[in-house]
Amino acid sequence: MPRQEPTNGMRLEHEILELRPRHAFNIARMKDDFARRTVLVRVIDDDGAEGWGEAPVSTPYYGETADTVVAVLPVLWKAASSFELRASSDDSEAIDAVERAMDRAIGYNRGAKAAISAALHDLAGKRAGRPVWRTWGLDPARTPRSSFTIAIDEPAVMGQRAREAASFPILKIKVGTDQDEAMLRAIRDAAPHASIKVDANTAWTVEQTLAKLPMLEELGVELIEQPLDPDDLEGYARLRGRSRIPIYADESCRTLDDVHRLAGKVDGINIKLAKCGSLLEARRMVEAARGYGMGVMLGCMVETTLGIAAGVQLAPLMDHLDLDGALLLADDPIAGPGVGPDGSVRFNDEPGLGVRRR
Repeated sequence: MPRQEPTNGMRLEHEILELRPRHAFNIARMKDDFARRTVLVRVIDDDGAEGWGEAPVSTPYYGETADTVVAVLPVLWKAASSFELRASSDDSEAIDAVERAMDRAIGYNRGAKAAISAALHDLAGKRAGRPVWRTWGLDPARTPRSSFTIAIDEPAVMGQRAREAASFPILKIKVGTDQDEAMLRAIRDAAPHASIKVDANTAWTVEQTLAKLPMLEELGVELIEQPLDPDDLEGYARLRGRSRIPIYADESCRTLDDVHRLAGKVDGINIKLAKCGSLLEARRMVEAARGYGMGVMLGCMVETTLGIAAGVQLAPLMDHLDLDGALLLADDPIAGPGVGPDGSVRFNDEPGLGVRRR
C-alpha cells in the first residue's frame, strides 16, 4: 500500500480496488458502462493498531474518482498533522478538529474525508475495545430494515430481479425513463406485498412528477427520492404541497448546510457518508433534520462492506436505510457488519467498525 509520512506517530496508507457489480447498475442519469473503483485507507498507529475507511467514489457525479482521492490524501493528512490524534474513543472533539482542518485544507472531496473519518473512528473504537455504535450509546433494536435496490433495465428483467429479492420486504426501484410505469408494474406484479420506494435520480420535472403521482399511488409507492434537479428548490416546495407520497432529497443534500436549505421544501433527506464526508457531520445532519421535523434516510454507494460498516454505526438514528451497496457486488473483499437477506442490519460486537479482510 502507498503510504504518507507519519503524523503524530501515525501513518496513512491507501489501496485502490476494482469493484464488479453482480448486474449492471443503471440509473436515470447514467449507464453502468464505466470501471468502478474504490479507495481503501488505513490509519496505522506506531503500536501497530489500524483503523480502516473507504472512499466509495464509484460514480463521477460528485466530481471524485479514485485518482482524485489518492491525489488529495496527502493534503488532508498534512492538515491533520497539527492535531493530537490520540484522543480517547469517548472524545469526538479531536476527530472533529481533524475533520474541520481537512475541510479548510481542500474543497469538496467528501469521499476522501469520509474514509479518513471512518478510519479514525475505527481506530478509536479499537483502542477502547468497543464498537463505535456502543461508544455513542445507540440501540440496535431501534434500527429499521434496509431496502434492496433494483437498477433500471427492461421491465421483465426488473421483475425477475424483484423475484430474486423476494426475501427483502422493502425494495427501492430506480426510475427515470419512458418505461417507468411498465417497470413499476412489473415490480409490483413480482412483489405484490413489498414496500416500494422509487428513486428518479433527478430525472423528472415538477410536471412529470405530478403526472405520475396517480400511478405511483395506485401501485402503493411509499416514498419518492430525488425526482427533480438538485437546485430546483421551488419545484420541491410545489411538489410537497401536492404529493401525498413523502418526497426525499438525495443529490440535493450533501452536507449540513443543505439540510437548512431544504427545510420546509422536502419531507426528508438521504444522508451518505461519501457525500457529507464524516460520521460526525452525518450525526449533525440527523439532529438538524429532526429539528425541522424532517425524516432521515441513510444511503450508500456501490461499495464494499467496509463503507457499509461505517454506516451501520449510525443506523439506529434513521427512519429509513438503504445500505445494500455491498450486496450488489459480485465479490466483496471485506467481511463485517451489514445487511442480511431480509433487510435486517447485522451489527458488530467487535471493536471499532468490526471489519476484516476476507
